Amino acid sequence: MISSLRNFAKTKLAGVFVGIIILPFVFWGMGGMFSSGNTNNVVKINEKNISTEEFIDYLNSSGIPEKTIRENLDQNIIEELLSGLVSTTLLDLEIKDFELSISELILLKKIKENKNFRDENGIFQRIKYEKFLLENNLSAPGFEQRLKMRELQKNLFDYIGAGTTSPQFLINKLYEEESQKLEIEFIDLNDFYVKKENITEEELNKFIIENKEQLKVEYLDFSYSIINPKNLIGIDDFNQTFFDKIDQIEIDISNEFDFETIISNFDLTSIDIKDFKFSPDSNEIEKKIFELRNNKFDIFEIGNDYILYHVKSISKREPDLNDNQIKQEILELVFQKNKFDYNQKLLNEITNKKFNNNNFLEFGKEKIQMIKLNSVRDNKKFDINAVEVLYSLPEKSFTLINDENNNIYLAKVKKFEKQIIDTNKEEFKQYIAKQNSNNKNSLLKSYDTFLNDKYDVSLNQQTIERVKNYFK
Repeated sequence: MISSLRNFAKTKLAGVFVGIIILPFVFWGMGGMFSSGNTNNVVKINEKNISTEEFIDYLNSSGIPEKTIRENLDQNIIEELLSGLVSTTLLDLEIKDFELSISELILLKKIKENKNFRDENGIFQRIKYEKFLLENNLSAPGFEQRLKMRELQKNLFDYIGAGTTSPQFLINKLYEEESQKLEIEFIDLNDFYVKKENITEEELNKFIIENKEQLKVEYLDFSYSIINPKNLIGIDDFNQTFFDKIDQIEIDISNEFDFETIISNFDLTSIDIKDFKFSPDSNEIEKKIFELRNNKFDIFEIGNDYILYHVKSISKREPDLNDNQIKQEILELVFQKNKFDYNQKLLNEITNKKFNNNNFLEFGKEKIQMIKLNSVRDNKKFDINAVEVLYSLPEKSFTLINDENNNIYLAKVKKFEKQIIDTNKEEFKQYIAKQNSNNKNSLLKSYDTFLNDKYDVSLNQQTIERVKNYFK
């Protein structure tokens, strides 16, 4: 799939090869939004036009709620969805060029093999198939057409990637890279950091002065009302009357009714909070209001309740060191800054080749530990990304790595031990398949580049903006 159309003129395609999934239809009533005709094409691919109606159908079948699209317009969701349609269209054009086809019998076989349509004994049940179609608002011909296109696309990828048998030396190379053992020496840097309890008041005050604005604490004055069927309509049922009133409250908010007016109109009670400071111990409602504080007046769901809230004021104050919680938070910041500075200094020495084996021995002394990693996937001690870094370095080199708890270590790559694959073992077959897959992926990337050159994709930005404006 094309990742974005923001720079489409430059990239055309950023990668069309993504699994095609079957998604349910959701209809938003957009059909009459545009008139027909060439002027309403959203994309032109060589001589083929993609009409606005086609794009609307694609949006309707995306399974993405209208609200989600509306809320993500600034994140280029329309462009992302359009890129998916372009990708699908390109693949369809390629399928026609290669004259690929699939028989009805194969389609039927694929449907009957789908485990979702089988009973506990593995026997195809037509009633399960029909129930699936009904639940997803699909017709049998529509579903089968989607399945057909998915299988044809799969066949296209198989065709392009065919004949990718790997020579022995590539299999051996892959095995060596992934399975060679690595002996390292390491030092836990936690033993070298200034302990939190040893941070002086002078350090603390200096940090506060240097970060005065960033350390200011936000205090909120706000009111909120917990809305549920009991206090809104007098019964416990979430019925249509309740949701109609919730809709009306949302309309009143959009019409700029104030908080007190809505509370009064719907006979709700409010809770007033003054000088609220965020704390992990705050209740979930207060935490959520704090999170949404810049949107000062709104309604949101939490659990089975709706929360109507109004943030009256936000003030920032300098930290009160008499408040133990605040003091501990600042101490933690100073501690983390000291750690960062220490690590950065050490890393700079390594990068600038001012750190050698003598420095390592002198630095670690009796604190040096050793471990043997069995492969690049061996994360029994360190984070998997850190292990990959270690395997990418030459022997006798140094680096800083972390474990899954983000403890930091100074590590020395001591020695690699290459492993020779046994061609008689099942493992050898697994590496053949893996290397073949790597080769196939490489071919598909090349094919993707070929498509960039083969097809001229141009956008009708004006029409795209009209689609986006619909959701605003």
